Amino acid sequence: MNKPGPVATGLYQKREGVFPSKIDGKFRRIKWAVMLVTLGIYYITPWLRWDRGPYAPDQAVLIDLEHRRFYIFAIEIWPQEFYFVAGLLIMAGIGLFLVTSAVGRAWCGYACPQTVWTDLFQHVDRLIDGDRNAQIRLKNAPWGLTKSARRLFKWTIYLAISFATGGAWIFYFADAPTLQREFWTGNAASVAYATVGVLTFTTFWFGGFMREQVCIYMCPWPRIQSAMLDEKSLLVTYKDWRGEPRASIKKSEKAPDKFGDCVDCNQCVAVCPTGIDIREGPQIGCITCALCIDACDRVMAQVGRPRGLIDYATLEDSVSEKAGNPPTSHMKLIWHPRTLFYLGVWSAIGFGLLFALGTRQHIDLAVQKDRNPPFMLMSNGEVRNAWTVKLKNMEGRPRPMTVSLEGLKGGVMWSDTMSRDDAARHLSLLVPADTTMPVRIYVVSPADVEEQDFTFVLTATDKEGGGDRAEAHFAAPENDDD
Repeated sequence: MNKPGPVATGLYQKREGVFPSKIDGKFRRIKWAVMLVTLGIYYITPWLRWDRGPYAPDQAVLIDLEHRRFYIFAIEIWPQEFYFVAGLLIMAGIGLFLVTSAVGRAWCGYACPQTVWTDLFQHVDRLIDGDRNAQIRLKNAPWGLTKSARRLFKWTIYLAISFATGGAWIFYFADAPTLQREFWTGNAASVAYATVGVLTFTTFWFGGFMREQVCIYMCPWPRIQSAMLDEKSLLVTYKDWRGEPRASIKKSEKAPDKFGDCVDCNQCVAVCPTGIDIREGPQIGCITCALCIDACDRVMAQVGRPRGLIDYATLEDSVSEKAGNPPTSHMKLIWHPRTLFYLGVWSAIGFGLLFALGTRQHIDLAVQKDRNPPFMLMSNGEVRNAWTVKLKNMEGRPRPMTVSLEGLKGGVMWSDTMSRDDAARHLSLLVPADTTMPVRIYVVSPADVEEQDFTFVLTATDKEGGGDRAEAHFAAPENDDD
């Protein structure tokens, strides 16, 4: 007699579709507001204009890779000022720590791009397929003309949103109207089409199909946040001491002292965009969107019980409330020492960047000496050294500047566009707008000069003024005392 073999089992659980129900409430309205603001900023910002004069681009926010500039309204960041970008990235990281310390995973629940686009696609689902029950019926229905038409129509909308997402991204890297015209006429750079293609596919796939799987399995941030949470962290919490044991309304009405406030309606599960049951306690799938609070509060109002069965609470406050104490104000729960520490560090970096931005020089001087030969002996016995001097004008207009010698007694200089007879200790130059202008400069000193250090001094001669200095070393032959 043949014995049955072992039953093959998969290593991974098959995904069960998540079909969130429509809900209205305070937190749902906050999600609406955040979604509209973030999407509006993303899609509209490249089209905003900012007048920087005739010598600079007028796009308000522009990452100009060709000229290595970063424009954000009145601020222009040059390559050597990348510390501003680094500072902003550090502030963003600490800002995430601050938000997590204060209100848990609120970033994930409201402002994360994956959350925003998934939320948008879920609204498209409701528009085309109906609410939760209708979506489930359509999913389980056999493929036919009606289902195929609905799916094709919905996926077309997905694709349009995804294409607009990828298209908006490339407008941050070039003049938006010009690039749009070149894109549709086939004259844009190949990298523009490739970028749009990649972002269209990833938005379509992640927002349209993977959804909560990105948050639960792909994103590393939930794991990092989990390590940052403690008993003082404000989280979306099911108050089991109040809700358990669960029972239906009819059953709990017959024995109100025997059962808790939870009527086991499953509305908190039905509205969850990741499909979790918050009543099972904190879990990595909870993105703290608080839609379950809206759903539970509505049910509690309908059955005549106090709101807050599911609410924002800390572990400490939950224990205190379970003991019979009144719940603590959310504002008091937010401002604990760790949150204040993050806020202090975040603010200090921000003020430091603002100070550096307000005090930075808009002109810069850099010098590079010729290495070979280090000096030349002129026919009249003078010693000549050569430098490439780079004058940087970070303003959106041409600026008159003067390069002077400080030290090097008896030394004079001239540029490669001048005659030796016009040599002097000062050179007047007009530096074009938003440009680093290289100038070839020759410096000569009398025959008896010795090697010594001196300084190039750059001074802006317009009313704004400003200047910079660069140390240099003048090379000369050794004196032969013999």
